[in-house]
Amino acid sequence: MDRRSYQRKIRRKKRKRRITFYSIVFLCAFIVALGGLRLFAQIAGAPPLTIPKATVFLDRNGHQIGDHFTDERRYWKELDEISPYLIEATIAVEDKDFYRHHGFDIPRIASALLTDLKTRSKAQGASTITQQLARNLYLSLDKTWSRKILEAIYAYRLEIFYSKDEILEAYLNTVNYGHGMYGAEAASRYYFGKSASDLTLAESALLAGIPKGPSIYSPLNNYDKAVGRQKLILSLMEEQNKITPEQKERALSEKIVLKNDQWTASKSVAPYFLDVAWQEAEKILEEKNLNIQAGGWVIKTTLNPAHQKAAEEAIEKNMPKNDLQVAFVSMDVKTGQVTSLVGGRNYQESSYNRVTQAKRQPGSAIKPILYAAALENGFTPLTFLDVGETIFTYDNGRATYKPQNVNGKFADGDMSMAQAIAISDNIYAVKTLEQIGYEKFRDMSKRFHLRYSDKDNPSMALGTVENSLYDLTNAFNIIAAKGQERKPTTILSITNAEGEVVYEYEKPKEEQVISEQDAFILTQMMTGMFDPVFNDYSPATGVSLRSKMTHTYAAKSGTTVSDQWIIGFSPTLTAGVWNGYDQGKTLSSSSDMSAHKQVWIDFMETVHKDKPNESFDVPDGVKGVVIDIETGKLATDACPKQRLIYLKEEDIPTKKCTDLDIFNEDSWNGFFELFPFDTLKKWLH
Repeated sequence: MDRRSYQRKIRRKKRKRRITFYSIVFLCAFIVALGGLRLFAQIAGAPPLTIPKATVFLDRNGHQIGDHFTDERRYWKELDEISPYLIEATIAVEDKDFYRHHGFDIPRIASALLTDLKTRSKAQGASTITQQLARNLYLSLDKTWSRKILEAIYAYRLEIFYSKDEILEAYLNTVNYGHGMYGAEAASRYYFGKSASDLTLAESALLAGIPKGPSIYSPLNNYDKAVGRQKLILSLMEEQNKITPEQKERALSEKIVLKNDQWTASKSVAPYFLDVAWQEAEKILEEKNLNIQAGGWVIKTTLNPAHQKAAEEAIEKNMPKNDLQVAFVSMDVKTGQVTSLVGGRNYQESSYNRVTQAKRQPGSAIKPILYAAALENGFTPLTFLDVGETIFTYDNGRATYKPQNVNGKFADGDMSMAQAIAISDNIYAVKTLEQIGYEKFRDMSKRFHLRYSDKDNPSMALGTVENSLYDLTNAFNIIAAKGQERKPTTILSITNAEGEVVYEYEKPKEEQVISEQDAFILTQMMTGMFDPVFNDYSPATGVSLRSKMTHTYAAKSGTTVSDQWIIGFSPTLTAGVWNGYDQGKTLSSSSDMSAHKQVWIDFMETVHKDKPNESFDVPDGVKGVVIDIETGKLATDACPKQRLIYLKEEDIPTKKCTDLDIFNEDSWNGFFELFPFDTLKKWLH
């Protein structure tokens, strides 16, 4: 062997020894690094798979009516609740060896690394589903080496602590499908109007293609590109023996029907109601030291879809085509549960809730609360007061108040409470307040959870203290509930993300706000609003609605220069309506002045349709008698203005309308109208 050959041989041996040495060093370093990584992973523990989840709202029947989310719309579904077609399509296109590798696809990584080195970029992706999940949950989308290293570390930790099915489930619940939809369930509902469990093969392949580029492959943004990627995925599934050629052909021939318009429409279901429910649920959870912002709650509400629809249709039908605003709420008499709520004409234009947030002067709608106090303090439906034009003095004589009636007229003589509430006479109301005293009215307002004024001003009787429609409707609901305490609520139950019920509605203890007798008598007086018999100098305020009525209702309206109210109830349901302008502009047109009543009666008639008419239950100690409304005495055929009036038994009159009162000149005049003895009449005078 010559010298040169010998030297080459020596160099080859040295090179082999170096390669062997470096290989051993690299292997040792790799083993140490792997051990260190393993140790680090064990110390760091399992990375959390939890994410902020949407809070879902259900109506009282358990059907979803909306949701609430912080940044992204997400719903967590277990793997067996997701269509197997979507699972297979996702694996086929994103990571066909998912169940065979340990978080990294080494051949893909090597290929991508070579490409990146050649192009001097980091554009080539080789991420497995595990790596993508790590990025989705914990990292940014920056294409940097440091981010890729962290991605690998997180992926390794995920593979150590979670099964393949758990990783896949987490991925399918967190991946971005575009348009703010994260996870298969949100995307399926958004694009196809169905749950992810019901997706067809064609829909699954279309959906699985979106995450590669949500803005590019969304079928809403570019349908042709989305379908092109769908075809690619179906071909991959066929190649990987996930589907048969026949299944592929059927999927390709299936017509894709996008239903995102239904999603948009569903987001407008009772939005004002959902705001109230969210706020109430937040308070309930705070009391339990729970944070609603954690998400994942399922909130079952009191919403009755039929009532909500009836309210919205009544508003759409009757509101004038101007800026007049509306507020509407209905409550169940038995429980106080809110069955429908509309806080304005257009939630997208204004989310300001005029049911709960707006406080306006209720006008005469406050009078039932005043008369509830009067009934406790010696008044009866047949208490007569002089309702002629009157100037009231107050503040120790330093101020005066001259109330007007809506029509600008005043009655000539006395009037009963039953008639005064029916035609909404203002003089009677102020005189009642003066007779029972301000404190009695304030106390009654407190008991009904209404706002009141500490200053003694006779205008209080006419509803000058501002209240919300929500609170005033609840006050009427207490009257409807036979005087028992009612607290309005929108929540039936709250379940956490683990399916545990953390709150369930319980009907509060039944406490009397006013006696059952007074509540019934007040209710019966409020039915007079629709009675044409009360028509002296002014008709009953609801008589125009009588032609539409097929059921028994009790109600009271209220009018100010800028507000219109009507609140009333049947034996089972209470509803309140307010109309006005947000800026407090004066109401002027006839449509402005009548829309509230038409909305109310249309709603009440719709929800009571095909139901038997119910009467209000008469309590013990109360009896109905036919009364002559002009005299307040028992009616006979000789007295044409008659009405059935309910009174406590001790308050029932004993005299008839034809009985003479020798101390009353009007009685003698009535007598001689019946028996015109001119000579005797002259002698008596």
